[in-house]
Amino acid sequence: MSNSFIADKTFDNQDYSETRLKKADYENCIFKNCKFSNGFLDNQNFMECQFLECDLTNANVKHTIFKECLFTSSKLMGLRFEDCNDFLLAVEFENSDLSFASFFQLSIKNTPFKDCKLIETDFTEADLTLSTFTNCNIDRAIFNQTILEKADFRTSFNFDIDPQQNKLKKARFSKENLIGLLKKHDIVVT
Repeated sequence: MSNSFIADKTFDNQDYSETRLKKADYENCIFKNCKFSNGFLDNQNFMECQFLECDLTNANVKHTIFKECLFTSSKLMGLRFEDCNDFLLAVEFENSDLSFASFFQLSIKNTPFKDCKLIETDFTEADLTLSTFTNCNIDRAIFNQTILEKADFRTSFNFDIDPQQNKLKKARFSKENLIGLLKKHDIVVT
């Protein structure tokens, strides 16, 4: 049985935290001010969709496809992106809270994170080549065996990245945030 196909539709102010979103292929849809927290978004297909001011905290996203999806002013706390279908996974985040989310072992090259909270977000063994972190709070985020080649951290803050445990070739940092590369050495910079 094939999925329903839903295109060019706006879903506004809906609560899917207890009542499940209809299983379908969603293309070019807008979800505005919708609540999915602790709900089920598993086995869904979202292509070129926007999530505006939505709450996806701890939602189940097993086998879900997010292809060219934008999350703006949304809560994605605790979301386990590694449970998604990683085929064609392409996302971008603006002004969103991804605290405690996990991107474990995902290849998410060229991913833009703009004005986001990434507190205790897990990027272990992820490939973030060419990703940009613009004005992001990256406090206690986990970078371990992470590929950060050509990633841009120039305007972000509170990160702690060990250059010996991560691939940082041509990654970009500002003079002001270089301390985030030295924290493990307990160096005092004044």
